[in-house]
Amino acid sequence: MNLTTLLKSSLLVALGFASLGAQTTHLSGAGATFPFPLYSKWFNEYNKLHPQIQINYQSIGSGGGIRQFTQDLTVDFGASDGPMNDQQLKESKVQPVMHLPMTLGGVVPVYNLPVGGVRFSGETLAAIYLGKVVMWDDAMIAKDNPGVKLPSEPITVVHRADGSGTTYTWVDYLSKISPEFKKKVGVGTSVTWPVGLGGKGNEGVAGLVKQSPGSIGYVELIYAIQTKIAYSPVKNSAGEYVNATLASVSGAAATAQIPADYRVSITNAPGKGVYPISTFTWILATPSMKNATKKKTLHDFLVWAVTKGQVYSEGLGYAPLPKTLVQRELKDIARIK
Repeated sequence: MNLTTLLKSSLLVALGFASLGAQTTHLSGAGATFPFPLYSKWFNEYNKLHPQIQINYQSIGSGGGIRQFTQDLTVDFGASDGPMNDQQLKESKVQPVMHLPMTLGGVVPVYNLPVGGVRFSGETLAAIYLGKVVMWDDAMIAKDNPGVKLPSEPITVVHRADGSGTTYTWVDYLSKISPEFKKKVGVGTSVTWPVGLGGKGNEGVAGLVKQSPGSIGYVELIYAIQTKIAYSPVKNSAGEYVNATLASVSGAAATAQIPADYRVSITNAPGKGVYPISTFTWILATPSMKNATKKKTLHDFLVWAVTKGQVYSEGLGYAPLPKTLVQRELKDIARIK
């Protein structure tokens, strides 16, 4: 073998090894639209750091994410803003299912009116979504908004049409405020609404409200900011009308007693300056993943997301996880390795 042939042969072998070393690992996930802007940012930034790793995520709503992960077994992880209940966990084909908090956010009432500065109590929002308050100048809304000239127009109620963790957070809050709402509508990612139009995803609700004068809906904060829809302060348990901000959403987590499995509600949390419709959002994962490469890849990504990835939260309207919670969570994420 002459030198030229040897060099060509060595180059081909080297390229072959390089090709093997650069094989792409794909992870697939599905679920909540609530954290989708942040997750998209994370997946993009992580791919820049690790070009051989691609994470594909379907923003289909928490109900769909839970189903695809626990029943259809078509994704490597799920995502939900509403924790799975005991029955769902029992019926899951994946065992065990871990709930891993990724970030915090607020669900805000959004509205389309010719006047701004409108605010709501939980009692008023419950009455609107029960179909009991049907006009914008109703006495309940007027009581929340002294000095605001409310239009004498009918209210168009908009809610989610799909199974949704954003809905879970919304109805969880309203059920804590209104016994009637709890009895008639209840808590879940999908509920039977007495009134209203359905929109698919946070995007769909935001779009419907934006194009429907006189409408009200609920979306995760970043969707209100990105679509430039008016959103409202909400009356908290201390009697204050508070906007969803980094500080007010973080305040809801500060007083929470978080159980070992992380399934916790932080709506209507006590304390001054706390935004009352706040929630964690969770990645659903399992240490029983059979593909060792994917398992290690998911582990490494989750470690990055709850540590270095948290720096991207604030810029997109989410609150970073409390550091004490991150330390707890890292021990549980280690189970996936």
